[in-house]
Amino acid sequence: MAEKLPDPLERLIHELSRLPTIGKKSAQRLAFHLLKAPDQRARELASALVDVRERLRFCRQCGFIAEGDLCSICTDERRDSTLFSVVEEPFDVLALERGGAFKGLYHVLMGRLSPLQGITPDDLQIASLLARIDASKTTESPVREVILATNPNVDGDATALYLSRLITSRGISCTRLGLGLAVGSSLEFADELTLRQALDSRRALEKPMP
Repeated sequence: MAEKLPDPLERLIHELSRLPTIGKKSAQRLAFHLLKAPDQRARELASALVDVRERLRFCRQCGFIAEGDLCSICTDERRDSTLFSVVEEPFDVLALERGGAFKGLYHVLMGRLSPLQGITPDDLQIASLLARIDASKTTESPVREVILATNPNVDGDATALYLSRLITSRGISCTRLGLGLAVGSSLEFADELTLRQALDSRRALEKPMP
C-alpha cells in the first residue's frame, strides 16, 4: 500500500487539480515544485491569490475584469460605444485587445450554450446584453453593430446563431468573425494578425429586422 502524503500536501494537490487543464499528475508536480521553492516565493503566490480575490471583480456593465464597479474599457471615452463585441470569457477580451484592431466595447457571456453540459441561455449573460442594446436606443449613440466573437466550434456557432436572431430582431446589424480563425480553435490562442483578419473579414449572419 502506497504511503499517504502529509495532509497539507494532499490538500494542495487536490486544490490544484481542480483548476482547468490541471490533472492529478500536473497538480503533484506543481505542489512538489512549491514545496521545494524558497519560502518567499510560496508566500508571494499566496499573497497574489488573496489580492486577486479581494481587489478584483467582474465589471458590472460588460463582465470584464475590474478593480472597481466598471472596467477600464467601459470607462474609456475613446471607445466606440456603438460597436459591441460579444465574447465567451474575460480572457477573450485580452485576445482581441492584443490585436489592437477593435475599438468598441465588449460584452462577456461567461460561457457558451452547451445542451450536453446543461448550459442554457439563462446560465449566460444574454439578458444583460439585450438590456444594454435596448438601453442604448435612448442615448445619442445607439448600438449599430454587434460582432459575435464566440469561438469557431459547434457550441460557439450555436451560441452565435441564437444571439443573432435575438439581436437582428431589434434592428441591429449582427456579424460574425470571418476568415483567419480555424474551425475548432479558440480566440485565446489566436495571434494578432489572425484576429485582425477575422475582424476585417467579418460577415453578416442575418439581416436586421426593420
